[in-house]
Amino acid sequence: MKFLIVEDSPPMLKMIRRTIADWAHEIYECGDGAEAVALYAAQLPDWVLMDIELKAVNGIMATRQIKNNFPEAKVVMVTNYNDKEMREAAAQAGACGYILKENLLELQRQLDGIENSKI
Repeated sequence: MKFLIVEDSPPMLKMIRRTIADWAHEIYECGDGAEAVALYAAQLPDWVLMDIELKAVNGIMATRQIKNNFPEAKVVMVTNYNDKEMREAAAQAGACGYILKENLLELQRQLDGIENSKI
């Protein structure tokens, strides 16, 4: 599978990369939402793992832009925000999943069934 990881923290990026390494045959990375939109269009990854708090264009806005241009895109928010408002904003933007960074070990399991589930 092809993954796009959108994360601006190098240590967290490394942890996410390590978590999905066995599944990924290609991993693209960037640290900004605007870059994520462009990189998605160029590479068409199977999954986007999107942080919310990013500089310039945040993850909610980037997700909305990706989903507007590519309705089939599968975007999972990977974030520190564990509140109802952020979950709702992510769902409204088109995210198909929401995972807390503290639960990265659940990422692989959730990727299996997340397409048909709700946030």
